[in-house]
Amino acid sequence: MSTAVPRQTPPPGGDGPPGAGPPQPGPSLRRRVLTLLIVVLLIGIPAGYLVVSAEQSRDSGKDKEAKAAATGLTYSWPPKVTRRIYDVPIPPYSARVAFYETNSWKVSKLYAQFMTSNEGLDRFLRAIGSSRSRLTHGDIAITAKDATTVGWNLGAGNNRYWASTVHTQPEPRPQQEITVDFRNKAHPKVYVVSTVTP
Repeated sequence: MSTAVPRQTPPPGGDGPPGAGPPQPGPSLRRRVLTLLIVVLLIGIPAGYLVVSAEQSRDSGKDKEAKAAATGLTYSWPPKVTRRIYDVPIPPYSARVAFYETNSWKVSKLYAQFMTSNEGLDRFLRAIGSSRSRLTHGDIAITAKDATTVGWNLGAGNNRYWASTVHTQPEPRPQQEITVDFRNKAHPKVYVVSTVTP
């Protein structure tokens, strides 16, 4: 005759034998938590970096746009291909070189300025097919509208310091309006607006 062994009921909240305490997390649970943490770090850190970089880039872009909008000029040499297209051969060793380019389906313009020597001015004028003898003293060839576009204050002071010429060429070659400031006799400052009509 067999004796039935009474079943032991586990205490509430536990699956183990009495007195065993709460179940301990197994290796698989730890592995899942670690994997989840790594995934969060791999996704979260680069995403945060991208957000910060985007904000900094946008702020930097706004600063650059504001500076460009103030004068329109970029203080560096125009690319060689740009100088070639607009026929603006800025002499070597020129200083305070700046430029600004506008483009539309009707007309494209290069605004350029530079300070050079008297020899440099003669070299520039010869290179475009003009000469110092064609400069009209006391005249400003560049229009007020073009000067305002890039913040040029042409004609300041006594008009005797200023001289200009308009150099026309057969299309499709550009037309250049050139104004020279001779207040510094050794280093004239040249302003050029070269216009190309497609």
